[in-house]
Amino acid sequence: VLVSGMGGLSRPAMPDIPGLDSFKGKRFHSQQWDHEYSLKGKRVAVIGTGASAIQFVPQIAPQVAHLDLFQRTPPWIMPKPDRPISAFERWLFKHVPLTQKLVRAALYWALEGRVVGFALHPRLMKMVQKIALRHLRKQVARPSLRKTLTPDYTIGCKRVLISNDYYPALSRSNVEVVTDNVLRIEADGVITADGIKHPADCLIFGTGFQASDPLPRDCIIGREGIDLMDAWRDGAHAYKGTTVPGYPNLFLIVGPNTGLGHNSMILMIEAQVAYILDALKHIQRQRLATVEVKPAVEHAYNQQLQGKLKRTIWNTGGCQSWYLDPRTGKNTTLWPGSTWRFKQVTRHFALKDYSVSQAPAPALPRAVATPHSTTEGSLS
Repeated sequence: VLVSGMGGLSRPAMPDIPGLDSFKGKRFHSQQWDHEYSLKGKRVAVIGTGASAIQFVPQIAPQVAHLDLFQRTPPWIMPKPDRPISAFERWLFKHVPLTQKLVRAALYWALEGRVVGFALHPRLMKMVQKIALRHLRKQVARPSLRKTLTPDYTIGCKRVLISNDYYPALSRSNVEVVTDNVLRIEADGVITADGIKHPADCLIFGTGFQASDPLPRDCIIGREGIDLMDAWRDGAHAYKGTTVPGYPNLFLIVGPNTGLGHNSMILMIEAQVAYILDALKHIQRQRLATVEVKPAVEHAYNQQLQGKLKRTIWNTGGCQSWYLDPRTGKNTTLWPGSTWRFKQVTRHFALKDYSVSQAPAPALPRAVATPHSTTEGSLS
């Protein structure tokens, strides 16, 4: 049995920019950060404005001499509700443990409620959008910069980001947001479509991950020597995000269509782990050699899933995102429902959905008489 816990965001996506190999300075993807390289006093070019960039840009902006942030599409950003936990709250959690459970339940349902806007009634996201716009107005004083940072698509269509320090970082005097397309890279800088050269000592790519091709080639090979990436050439797919036809005894954690836009992925992972454990119990109890999801079962499951996804904000919000497979336009990453519903779906491993093969019966030890045995002799 093989369980892949590699997840969907593990392979960095590098942009295909002419002249990239000609750059003489330092360059790296944010996932492969070079901690030995000091950014202090450097001219830094950051390409990408997704979830990675909003985390590291505020950290490096005070260190660098100048930072050019190359933005193709601005993200929607919500305020991050961080605050200190008061002494009274800590006392209460310690002496009345039930309060911890109540607070956790309140947090869970507050987040879970967002699935209504994401997946069921996308029009409700316009209300959420007002909160994000108010956050932008509050943190960015310059009207021209505020206009540059205002998205033109409905919130939720791309990944919604949460930050209190990203906008202030972009408002610094040593930071410039560049919206002209990157034309090419030269030995010492970035050339944009307007012909301007942006000098750089270091290029940092905050360009995210290959979500539609989450696994490397030659990693998982199934029946008849077929690479999993070839089986997914028209878009990644799996049964309950966990099993794939043609790949017996393979289980995926955070497989296709198990990602979330509204709550914690830990909930999905725990549900998949429970499903896999139930499968292993069946294999052990019934002495099975292989379990392989039936193609018709997996196909019907994904047809229903894609039907639900067509009505979600991710498919109707007016943007292109890494949620959608660039080859087919299908959403192969997200789950179009609540976490509790996914927990129900994966609660039991149903053997009827799978083709199985029986493990051979173990050979019984043979009794062999010793040369000097008697009727009461011992057996070896």
